[in-house]
Amino acid sequence: MAAVSGSGRDARSSEGILVLASASPQRRAILEQLGVDFTVRAADVEERRGGDPERLVVDNALLKARAVPGSRVLGADTAVAVDGDVLGKPAAEAEARAFLERLSGREHVVWSGIALTEEGTQQTAVASARVRFRDLDRRDVDWYLSTGEWRDRAGGYAIQGRGGALVEAIQGDYNCVVGLPVAALVRLAPYLIVHSP
Repeated sequence: MAAVSGSGRDARSSEGILVLASASPQRRAILEQLGVDFTVRAADVEERRGGDPERLVVDNALLKARAVPGSRVLGADTAVAVDGDVLGKPAAEAEARAFLERLSGREHVVWSGIALTEEGTQQTAVASARVRFRDLDRRDVDWYLSTGEWRDRAGGYAIQGRGGALVEAIQGDYNCVVGLPVAALVRLAPYLIVHSP
């Protein structure tokens, strides 16, 4: 599922380098793979927590995009939702363990929101993907926690790393789960990718 909304002009020009308002190496890698010319300035903001996950990721993405100076700024946010609850970034290993045990053998939804601000205009988009974990036993959870990869990850796992071993199936945009939904970004601002040199 993906939705796009915006306000402002039809921004097809290539003027102004894109600023990624995120320190995420995964988001940076996705933009590099797409050949997008960009720079990184991580947003220092207090993210919202809880509530409707679809609205939450869009609000946080917009908050990040607005917090960073630049003529063209991209903010992004990702959340994991299961049973109506949002599983954010675990604060400690015990919380990461609880998240992984809760996700074991079940399907959850990963939401990623993006926001693009350009010279006084803003556009937003949101995408979701369904992820099913395989049944995890205690050894699986202990192993994954020992990697430390759970730190600073929505839901306590990283699908693009060792966390991929926890996943049985995915339905939707893999990059949405990683943290930057490419299909939604192309719909939102095709000129960033399609017309990149």
